[in-house]
Amino acid sequence: MAAEDLKEKEPKGEKMDVDTPEKIPEKEKSPEEIAALVLSDIKQNFGFLEKAAINFEPRFSMRVLRGLGALRRRLTSDIIVRALEAAYTSMEHESAKLILKYLGKDVSFSTEADSPSLTVLPEIDIYVLLLVQVYLLDQGDAAKLDAFNDEVINVLRTYNRRTLDALAAKMWFYYAHSKELNHKLIEIRPLLLGVLRTATLRHDTETRAMIMTLLLRNYLNTQAISQAHQLVLKGDFPDTAATSVVARYLYYVGRINAIQLDYTAANESLIGAIRKAPQTTHAAGFLQSAQKLKVIIELLMGDIPERSLFREPMYKNALRPYMDLVQAVRIGDVPQFSETIAKYRDTFKKDGTYMLILRLRQNVIKTGIRMMSLSYAKISLRDICIRLHLDSEESAEYIVAKAIRDGVIEATIDHEKGFMQSKEILDIYSTQEPNVAFHERIKFCISLHNESVKAMRYPMNQHRVELKNVEEAREREKELATEIQEGDIEDDDGDFDGL
Repeated sequence: MAAEDLKEKEPKGEKMDVDTPEKIPEKEKSPEEIAALVLSDIKQNFGFLEKAAINFEPRFSMRVLRGLGALRRRLTSDIIVRALEAAYTSMEHESAKLILKYLGKDVSFSTEADSPSLTVLPEIDIYVLLLVQVYLLDQGDAAKLDAFNDEVINVLRTYNRRTLDALAAKMWFYYAHSKELNHKLIEIRPLLLGVLRTATLRHDTETRAMIMTLLLRNYLNTQAISQAHQLVLKGDFPDTAATSVVARYLYYVGRINAIQLDYTAANESLIGAIRKAPQTTHAAGFLQSAQKLKVIIELLMGDIPERSLFREPMYKNALRPYMDLVQAVRIGDVPQFSETIAKYRDTFKKDGTYMLILRLRQNVIKTGIRMMSLSYAKISLRDICIRLHLDSEESAEYIVAKAIRDGVIEATIDHEKGFMQSKEILDIYSTQEPNVAFHERIKFCISLHNESVKAMRYPMNQHRVELKNVEEAREREKELATEIQEGDIEDDDGDFDGL
């Protein structure tokens, strides 16, 4: 009855009004508050670098570098000066005077006026110089950045500490980037080669991987393809390098292999580069460049890229010229192919794919011949010449003969009567093509498994915990055996107490 009475008293068709808190717009932070937060983050990074130096833990340095991208967008000259006050004991320190000179600041500070020592932890010293590097880069003054980098690198080369490897690699990256902006690629090549030798002797993995990547970019920008190929063959790129560096290295290797006509190796390298790159908008430029090159290489290999790739939001606009190119190659339309190249010539040259695209003309012609061999049982060489816009029937005969030799089509040529006779299409499963495709898929799966195993991470010192648990278990077994021998445990004791 009580439940029924409650139901009768409850108003029908009405719902309880619940007060929902209104969203209060966040108050915009003032420049002083933003500066305080940035300075707090920098000081926190100082603490991480101290831990990395004391405990010899590179993960703390990597954590600091991961936050560099978000930090550099909020840097100002005043914040850097306040960071100097937190990092250095006096402006008499060489790095502090160097930074103030290029910032154009005349500041005098001393946190410890009576301190005779001006020593600063090398990790903090290099980190502050790195912040100034990215600040000057964002200011757009290439000449000032170049002069500052020349002095900064001299400071860096005075240190030889493995806890500095990650910071040193990043500093070399911005150094080479500034030289590229100032068109001094050939001038820095001997220096980079010398640093590579030194890093190899010191077992500096991060710097060695970064310098090899920078050298490959240097060679490619100066069209020194043979030297880049020799570096890839004879250089030993470390497998334990940072994932972002490995992705860039694989991209450059793929570009070199494509120029060297090794399209299969180039395609594998680009697949690895795309998989290792961050799948976020922050890496959109790199992913777009890699996909552009991969599309051209797939076309050169005789494959047609998936249409879904060109529909993805990240690639839709960037790959639009390549979509038109793929359509022309797919149907074997030579006039459309020529029109597409003429229309997007500047875009292809800017992307660095123009010379590779020019190689596609033979593929377009082969595709056209294949389409005609599937459509006609017999077709004259004159008709082939007209449809493909070739110069003469002799050229058409030569191209058809080469397509037959390469296995593109199954046909014969009647030279006397001047026509191409297509053969009867065989069952594809009676050929070796399914075996080849199956082998490629197995090879890809095995490679994916091996790389996944290499990328696995385990908690630090976990084996010590397991050893401790094993020792405790052994001690319990010994105690249990001793109690059984002494008769403290009766035979009836066991798992039958509940019966």
